[in-house]
Amino acid sequence: MQDNTVHVHQLLTAATHSLAKAGIEDSRLEAELLLRHCLDVSRSKLFLLHDQPVTQKKERSFHGLVQRRCQREPLQYIIGNCEFWSLEFLVSPAVLIPRPETEFLLEHCFSTLEQQESSNPKSDHPQRILDLCTGSGVIATVLAQEFPQSTVVASDYSQDALGVAQHNISRHHLKDRIQLLQADLLTAFSCTPTFDLIVSNPPYIKAGDISTLEPEVRDWEPHLALSGGNTGLESVVRICQDALPLLQSSGWLFMEIGADIGKETEQVFLEAEGYENVKVVADWAGHPRVLQAQRQG
Repeated sequence: MQDNTVHVHQLLTAATHSLAKAGIEDSRLEAELLLRHCLDVSRSKLFLLHDQPVTQKKERSFHGLVQRRCQREPLQYIIGNCEFWSLEFLVSPAVLIPRPETEFLLEHCFSTLEQQESSNPKSDHPQRILDLCTGSGVIATVLAQEFPQSTVVASDYSQDALGVAQHNISRHHLKDRIQLLQADLLTAFSCTPTFDLIVSNPPYIKAGDISTLEPEVRDWEPHLALSGGNTGLESVVRICQDALPLLQSSGWLFMEIGADIGKETEQVFLEAEGYENVKVVADWAGHPRVLQAQRQG
């Protein structure tokens, strides 16, 4: 009688080949991640199971996951989570997948505020913070953890995105410190100085460029969170105009931007009255990535 038993290493080999054929980089790693998710095991446990048989039910389930990835559905959507700032977060097609560029945004924010504190011991940590365009809530979560004395408002236009953010905020036990708000950028706020710090990862891809993006982004991630209009500056201009009256004196704004609109973004803020310390900062790869601006004291 023919033995149809399939072992872990056979599944990994076949999946690696299928993913590579579909154009997936790091196909072996992704095959391992999908199989770990399917079998609910750690990386070390998967290694120990190398020669173990797999049930037909698990085999079918794994083939389904691999097929989805071959259709270029993002790995993070398939397994339902991703790592950001060494924390685990739920992600779904309702939100963008958090990326290293956004970690850079936060790193620059923290380093700038630390430098300010070291040069001016009287300066305090921000007490009231706004995470504008929160998406999955990763920025709000990290800000709340790094500034434990603060309260954070996390806003987004998408109700579905706010549902994901709510899950993540609860997951990290921050429900008492982060308030969720549905709003079209800053239109829900009264024009009074409210925040010491505003951090935002707004839509900044030029609308005409979305079709040129890799399939995982173009076909799966929410265009509402990607498109910054024809010039990529639509949200940038609105935030520049509307954030100033919401910032306390000497309050900071940090915003992630597209690498192709660095000069234009900087010019928008330089021409606006009321800001100082305006600068676009390059990321680890040398690309313009973060706009910083401070309300004049």
